[in-house]
Amino acid sequence: MRAVFHVLTFAMLVLATMAGNASAENTPPPAANKRNCQNTVPFSSWIEDFKREAVSEGIQPRTIEAAIGGMTPDMSVIARDRKQGFFTQTFIQFYFKIATKSREQTGRVYLKKYRPIFERAEKDFGVPGPVITAFWALESDFGGGMGDLPVMRSLLTLAWDCRRGDLFRGELKAAMKIIERGDLKPNEMIGSWAGELGQTQFLPQHYYNYAVDYDNDGRRDLIRDIPDIIGSTAKFIASMGWQRGEPWLEEVHLTKELPWDKADLDILLPRSQWVEWGVEGVANKLPADGLQASLLLPMGRNGPAFLAYPNFRVYTQWNQSLTYAMTAAHLADRMAGAPSLGRSSGGNVDSLSYEQTKELQQLLRRRGLDVGEIDGKLGAGTRKAVKQMQIKFGLPADSYPTAELLNALRGRTQSSLE
Repeated sequence: MRAVFHVLTFAMLVLATMAGNASAENTPPPAANKRNCQNTVPFSSWIEDFKREAVSEGIQPRTIEAAIGGMTPDMSVIARDRKQGFFTQTFIQFYFKIATKSREQTGRVYLKKYRPIFERAEKDFGVPGPVITAFWALESDFGGGMGDLPVMRSLLTLAWDCRRGDLFRGELKAAMKIIERGDLKPNEMIGSWAGELGQTQFLPQHYYNYAVDYDNDGRRDLIRDIPDIIGSTAKFIASMGWQRGEPWLEEVHLTKELPWDKADLDILLPRSQWVEWGVEGVANKLPADGLQASLLLPMGRNGPAFLAYPNFRVYTQWNQSLTYAMTAAHLADRMAGAPSLGRSSGGNVDSLSYEQTKELQQLLRRRGLDVGEIDGKLGAGTRKAVKQMQIKFGLPADSYPTAELLNALRGRTQSSLE
């Protein structure tokens, strides 16, 4: 699924923040090398080594030859993997670009059309239909955008490449096991450049481990078979720790100042505490109960606000980008009946540009803070470092960078050099 890598190859960011009862297959993948790493192992010797490794793990030689015999790397796949700039957009820009009214309406149509299958999936796995249809919408536009590249070649390329070779060696072998099990033929495995398959974009290891034959036709087909798509997606979501009958995300209003440093996905407080601090529900009255929730401010205290419940962690496992996770979760809310965000949401927020965000990251790193890659993206590491500096400078610690913070860092950094 874009479950792990892209943006409409969304999933390219790989599952993290695992739920406590997630299975072994969901453990974090090996760390990626830098995007500018260089391949030093000739493909000709690498492929022979890989074939021996696959055979030693029980994959039949005939399967290997049918899947990748005579195949060479696709260098365009490596180029696409090294770029990936989609998540440099602000939350609001991303949200309105992909969480469209059309996708919401199609999701509602599917929920009605396939109601018995969704009801069965919720009974079996505890996952509501709108959660499934929102992922389905964003990952492939309900099958309209599954990708058009030979998945085996994409996987072969990424397995040989230096950046995430260890991860994709496993994915390539899993794809061969899917073939051996009889679910798909090699020429049917057409998908994204990141190697995902099917209408909810499973990486091969997730396909092999979680796909179910929900209509008992003898194969697990996530490309064409609607029951299999719904049942398999529900099973995968459940495997990441989804709690039956619990909410996942809701939009809220902030009515007064509150301790902004508490607005953090890693901080869970009783809903009663958020209510005491003036947090109000948008769609419904917020109960002052003990249900644990985090306050998320994707664009700071002046932008849209959400309460994220423990089930939201599943979204950050599906895709590590907070922007994607919140978009998918709120689209699911809309398919379940909640209103859309207002077009003016975030309109008063002065966001940093891509180049300014890179400068910010560089300045934070000079101060000894870990922001991860200097990539112009407002990821978890950068947000954490921003919060630390906001506290240090006496600014509202909402984890969202502003020109005020950037100027403060510029001034302090310059003075420290003089």
